[in-house]
Amino acid sequence: MGILVKPIVTEKMTAEGEKRGRYGFIVDSRANKIEIRKAVEEMYGVTVKDVNTVNYNGKAKSRYTKAGLLTGRTNKYKKAYVTLAGDDKIDFYSNI
Repeated sequence: MGILVKPIVTEKMTAEGEKRGRYGFIVDSRANKIEIRKAVEEMYGVTVKDVNTVNYNGKAKSRYTKAGLLTGRTNKYKKAYVTLAGDDKIDFYSNI
């Protein structure tokens, strides 16, 4: 679990997985596409056709409280969209 942090389980990504065989993961920001491909193939036992990555930079946030204005940032992370070859599928809900 060093490279793959967690899967992205949303309605949009679930629909992508069912239609196109594409799944999303939040990955280590230093990982490259080759390392992501190997990690997914080892962990889930599937064949990866393509890997696309996106770097998400954190946004500045502020809120007003009784103590005054609090400012901060959201976390930055890297997403990987993995397309599987053939009829391979990943079931994230099998261990529940």
